Amino acid sequence: MEGFSASRRGTPDVAVRVGEAAPATPTRVQYRHLYQRIAVTDALSISGGLIIAHWIRYGLGAPRANFLWLFLWSPLVAWVVFGAFRLYQAHRITPAEEFRRIILAVTLSLIGLVSLSLWSLAALSRVWLALSWVLAVLFALASRRVWHWSVFRSRMKGRYLFPTLIVGTNVEAMHLETAMKHPRFGYSSIGLVATDQSLAARGASVLGGIGDLRDLIRQTGAECVFVAASALSSADIAHVANAVRREGVEVRVTASLPEMLASRLTVQPIGGMMALSLKPVRLSGTQAAVKRAFDLSASSLGLLVLFPGLLLIAAAVRLTSSGPVFYRQGRVGQRGAPFTMLKFRTMRDGADANVAELRRAHGVDNLMFKLQDDPRVTRLGRLLRRFSLDELPQLINVLRGEMSLVGPRPPLPEEVAEYEDWQFDRLEVPPGVTGLWQVSGRSELSFDECVRLDLFYIENWSLSYDLYIVAKTLPALVSRRGAY
Repeated sequence: MEGFSASRRGTPDVAVRVGEAAPATPTRVQYRHLYQRIAVTDALSISGGLIIAHWIRYGLGAPRANFLWLFLWSPLVAWVVFGAFRLYQAHRITPAEEFRRIILAVTLSLIGLVSLSLWSLAALSRVWLALSWVLAVLFALASRRVWHWSVFRSRMKGRYLFPTLIVGTNVEAMHLETAMKHPRFGYSSIGLVATDQSLAARGASVLGGIGDLRDLIRQTGAECVFVAASALSSADIAHVANAVRREGVEVRVTASLPEMLASRLTVQPIGGMMALSLKPVRLSGTQAAVKRAFDLSASSLGLLVLFPGLLLIAAAVRLTSSGPVFYRQGRVGQRGAPFTMLKFRTMRDGADANVAELRRAHGVDNLMFKLQDDPRVTRLGRLLRRFSLDELPQLINVLRGEMSLVGPRPPLPEEVAEYEDWQFDRLEVPPGVTGLWQVSGRSELSFDECVRLDLFYIENWSLSYDLYIVAKTLPALVSRRGAY
């Protein structure tokens, strides 16, 4: 649970763990007790899902005999499976990765229980199993959300923070110390260990030199050491690693890298050295096929379910203002392929003719031109935009294969013409109806922030990540943050 909400902005550090298994330090004991409590809530999530699904399927009352022993076994199965997915370890995982692991853990827990039922020849209702899965997933995700909030509150009060020494001689070390002042990262800086006095001259809290590191660990009770490796020699790093290993304290070696490179790196041992491997920014053939299958099924189902509502919106657009129902706009799709994106019209007909004039009047010269109080927007259009209902026709684009349900924001041709080299990577996947940009602020984000979120999404894509973003989209729409 350490570092639940890892920052995705700024210049990140690539951290490599060095040394042996971490000992039972005071903070790790806190985490151990925390995860014991979380394990109880996970078991209750599975058991509660089974019981409530049983009540829904068969009515209130005592469970049937052939179900009773499944309820009794469910906590043990949950603890084993959730533990196997490393959901009870104090290591940093992203919210999307935690979401994926919980979905898989609940699924495998129920598969395990079903396997036990086959051994006992107990007949299980498929409706009951489906309800159990849905409820167990909801309960497990909700309980984790509560624990996230609880740990964050505790960190604000000084708990669940690893006392940390920072080894370095340059601005990178000071950047680490500044970052650790925010409790969300799960560390608390004790001070700096430097190879010279340059940081001390700048007013930094230098406690000593590298030769003093072992004594400083013992004196301060440090449980973690961060090494800002970009300014240290290989001999200094080797000295730090030896001192830390002998004290049984965890060490993390960081290297400042451009933000868009950091998440694409993997560490690989080669001939006694560590090599950083940079993966390409694109989906594999299998990933692309899985994503397309998800898009086809989701868009087909969405259009079928929403068809009556789409007809009502279309009629309202037609009756409240003159002009076509749909607004068609040229956008750039995957690998630069042009396509026509569909929306319900929210502006007066011919409103695009006034764009240049409005840019001059409002002093807007950025690529993402959007006004909070745009005079061209109709009254109905303002309502549609508030809840992003104007974007529902894009499900047709998804069905055609021009867009994806989740993906980067679809850019305009004039935006692409202004791209820098690193920004073209966002065209490696189909643009999305929703995406990280949608759930992270929408129109409040700058162009560069949108591009960085898009690239982070591509580099970390998984089907569970798409499901996570879809699940986050509805609350983002209801909050109406950045919607105009």
